[in-house]
Amino acid sequence: MGVIRWILGKIILVIESLTQPKAPQLSATQKQAIDTLAQQVTLYQFAACPFCVKVRQASRKLGLPLNTKDAKRDIDARQELEQGGGRVKVPCLRIQQASGEAHWMYESDDIIAYLNKQVSPIIEK
Repeated sequence: MGVIRWILGKIILVIESLTQPKAPQLSATQKQAIDTLAQQVTLYQFAACPFCVKVRQASRKLGLPLNTKDAKRDIDARQELEQGGGRVKVPCLRIQQASGEAHWMYESDDIIAYLNKQVSPIIEK
């Protein structure tokens, strides 16, 4: 089972690298707004998780460079995820609120919808 999982993981990573979407062309103002947003979010993920790949691909399509933490290989990231989000489940997006509080969002579709909602007004300007 371990060998099969390892092989599938490598296949997923190769497919991800071959199918990376192009980021939109952004003005300097748009790029600055996107970079500010990127500083407020962190994706806790496993490299070969298909749902994590889905979120990373969506962020690339939006031109949003996500900060990522590998909750599988990085014990500190795993502990942050468990303590902050309440469980070790990926993908999980940590959203730093303006108030200083953090909001933890699970589920790839919810994360992608949130990112689209945040980035779309910036891109459409």
